[in-house]
Amino acid sequence: MKLLVWGTGGIAKQFIENGYAGEIIGFIETKKSKNSFMDKIVYQSDELPSPKQYDYIIVANKSVDAVYKVCQEEEINLKKCVFLFPVKMACGNTNREEIRDILGEKNYTNYCAELGEYQGTFFEQDMETYQKLNKRKNFDIQQEYLWPIVSDKYADAGTIENYFWQDLWAAKLIGESGAREHFDIGSRIDGFVSHLLAMGIDVTMIDVRDFPKHVEGLHTIIDDATTLRQVADGSIGSISALCSLEHFGLGRYGDDVDPEGCFKCFANIQKKMKKGGHLYISLPVGKERVEFNAHRIFYPATVVDAFGEMELIEFSCATETEIEHNVSIHKYDSDMHNGNYRFGLFHFRKTE
Repeated sequence: MKLLVWGTGGIAKQFIENGYAGEIIGFIETKKSKNSFMDKIVYQSDELPSPKQYDYIIVANKSVDAVYKVCQEEEINLKKCVFLFPVKMACGNTNREEIRDILGEKNYTNYCAELGEYQGTFFEQDMETYQKLNKRKNFDIQQEYLWPIVSDKYADAGTIENYFWQDLWAAKLIGESGAREHFDIGSRIDGFVSHLLAMGIDVTMIDVRDFPKHVEGLHTIIDDATTLRQVADGSIGSISALCSLEHFGLGRYGDDVDPEGCFKCFANIQKKMKKGGHLYISLPVGKERVEFNAHRIFYPATVVDAFGEMELIEFSCATETEIEHNVSIHKYDSDMHNGNYRFGLFHFRKTE
């Protein structure tokens, strides 16, 4: 069985690690960014080999609706496509026995989990075994109380990805700095901010929305972060914005559409900081563009230039699999990512 895999990111790698039937003869990128991946050729979606040369295409990509649209435009036989994630408008191959044979046990279980189904998975066999062994009447399985979860059996013990690395990176630096008060714009409360609170650092979050719960040591300033009107000039000694500023001005979160939104925020952050103050930000980096209305992707040099009143102390990068410390700011200028985004981690100190 000859397979093509649509995707060259973490999902494709996970599919391969889980095991599958057949032979992968190549990979597909909607917009080709590399010539090879895992020692196999990479095709652009409009230059696929003859349908006679492959049996199935495994769509290992979360941009399934976009891939489905390309399949229609390029007249790719959808019966040969197995989408690992649900498609809103339609699906490719839906023959479950065939799909299970192709994907193997782990991938098939994950496939069913994405569809919210459990028929044909280990769940049914486990349920039968449980009923045979159970001797406690109150704990008999009853149909009305079924709550099938099939996604955990082959999952890792936890998740280590871009956000894990960026949160750990920034929290560690702030803890080592000795700061007892810290400001933040739009970072994760259930990750980075909780790290700081656990270290006894008071955190003031700046957001246009109020935080609905009282948490000791956590404060909120309801403000437009592009202006920071309620924050005095030269008053902040430590501030962060992890994976938030790239969204400003795109309207995604109900904010006003403003192509300069993030750059206005860059300027105002510098205005509000004390001389010698520290700034920690993360942004998607690579070939510069806007992927409207999700986010912008920056050349690291663009970010450094925008913070002209600051000295760059460190530039590192985080991906789904690792953190890479002290990287050249031009190393990934041509990187297109294809869905597996690289976060640039910038540590600045205000000098002016």
